[in-house]
Amino acid sequence: MTTNYIANSELLNYQHPTIQALIEHKAWRTLAPEQALQAVYYFIRDEIQFGYNRDDAIPASDVLNDGYGQCNTKSTLFMALLRALNIPCKFHGFTIYNALQRGVIPNDLMLLAPKRILHSWVEVKIKGVWLNHEGFIIDKTLLTQVQQAYPNSKNFNGYGINVSNLQQPDNEITTESTYIQSGGIADDFGIFDTPDDFYNIHGSNLKGFKKLLYRIALRHIINRNVKNLRNNGLPS
Repeated sequence: MTTNYIANSELLNYQHPTIQALIEHKAWRTLAPEQALQAVYYFIRDEIQFGYNRDDAIPASDVLNDGYGQCNTKSTLFMALLRALNIPCKFHGFTIYNALQRGVIPNDLMLLAPKRILHSWVEVKIKGVWLNHEGFIIDKTLLTQVQQAYPNSKNFNGYGINVSNLQQPDNEITTESTYIQSGGIADDFGIFDTPDDFYNIHGSNLKGFKKLLYRIALRHIINRNVKNLRNNGLPS
């Protein structure tokens, strides 16, 4: 086991009381590693709903407190929980083309989005094998709404999803890797011990006035749109 892959950090703050309380409440420490991975994965996928936090580089405890997240913030919380359970994991950084977010981000706001957006998945070591996990990004309720709106779609790109088979995406825990946005990857920045290391090099998606506007107003508009899609379905 590589020590770096179970260490905490400023963002992977798994010693925070709220994270420790969650682990105790869920009794995840009583599970075998593969069972704990499965339980944490589905918690991140479905109980931490898809949504936009104030920034990518926020601590895991803040993501848990928000109760929602996107690829990068969900990855941070996922890693923190796994490392708290002594399950080795590492951060793999990318960019994705912003077209896959069309639908969750209203069209008029897409003009403000970077063409390529920072993205990540988590690589997890179980039984000596490293697997990629990205399929936790979109919660099941939101995914179901998209599937119902596009019942015959195969190569699908939009609403935070880029998959070859919308009705059967690779987002269930088995003995294989999981994916939900990987079809939209543009750049591969490689593997990092922590998300902290990645953001220290690559920064965040927005800067200056756009970043401030996003924090104060735009993300709330986007999150209301996502909530409406989840609760009421996609527009016909």
